[in-house]
Amino acid sequence: MHQRYRYQQDGRPAHRPAVLLITVEFDLVQRARHLTRTASPVIHSTLSALSLPAPAKLNRMLHITGQRPDGYHELQTLFQFLDHGDTLHFQLRDDDAITLTPAIDGVPEEANLIVRAARRLRETAVSYGKVAEASALPGVDIQIEKVLPMGGGLGGGSSDAATTLLALNHLWQLSLDEDTLAELGLELGADVPVFVRGFAAWAEGIGEKLMPAALDTPWFVVIHPGIEVSTPAVFGHPQLTRSSPAISMARALQGGRNDCEVVVSALYPAVADALNWLNHFGTARLTGTGACVFCAFDDARQASKVLGRLACERPTWHTFSARGCNISPLHAALAQA
Repeated sequence: MHQRYRYQQDGRPAHRPAVLLITVEFDLVQRARHLTRTASPVIHSTLSALSLPAPAKLNRMLHITGQRPDGYHELQTLFQFLDHGDTLHFQLRDDDAITLTPAIDGVPEEANLIVRAARRLRETAVSYGKVAEASALPGVDIQIEKVLPMGGGLGGGSSDAATTLLALNHLWQLSLDEDTLAELGLELGADVPVFVRGFAAWAEGIGEKLMPAALDTPWFVVIHPGIEVSTPAVFGHPQLTRSSPAISMARALQGGRNDCEVVVSALYPAVADALNWLNHFGTARLTGTGACVFCAFDDARQASKVLGRLACERPTWHTFSARGCNISPLHAALAQA
């Protein structure tokens, strides 16, 4: 999802947005992160260069529980990462320029979340007294291997931004804490904080409340039917459900739905077609506002069989399979950097 949410303050300075982390089970998350340090590779790391993943996410369920007077929606959702996504390569420069290659079609550099994240982090380094002025930090060449589709509901842009924040915090040796980076991420987009935090999460409110969630980790088949969904069009649609009863995380873990699915299916028949196709193999669901849909499978073999059928029956669809992760591959890689 790419909708920008306004946020409330929680006693922190007024110019900084509040990202509230509920710390229940946080020790379990930290222990799980420790265990991943020997399990997941970092692609390349030196004092001046770093390559890191920017993983996809799925919304395992998404309920819209209300709409505030200012127009923003209150949500309940379960985020989970996939071991599949973009890769970003960072190389420090001798000057203070920030470059991104290749350019992403249809996205001006000034609007690109990767560039915005790098520049905003440099500004934050100055405001926190890490450096006297922004030019004291070296510039960086950023190269992206883009895999995740635009407008797919997989969080690609948000994940790229989070990877940029964490990578440059490391390369620039800023030692900004996770809370600060998550708050900075929220300025860039509602989904950025969950990628900064790096654990599967139960999210409530307007995107600012995150609680670690211990989810099952099946294999998923993901279909992108070749279209881009407009998030504003979905959230602005008069038929969108905006009054789902609030439920507990425990109830959500037993199953849920995506309240955007009916509207997206009506607006985009290709999404409805993909959902119908996957429903033959299990419970298919939309992630975010789409366009990607997914279905869970017990093992890689089952997922591979379905991918094989997709290649024969729907060769124009973009498809992949991936394993669900409760600890982000980004954080597993950073633990070894």
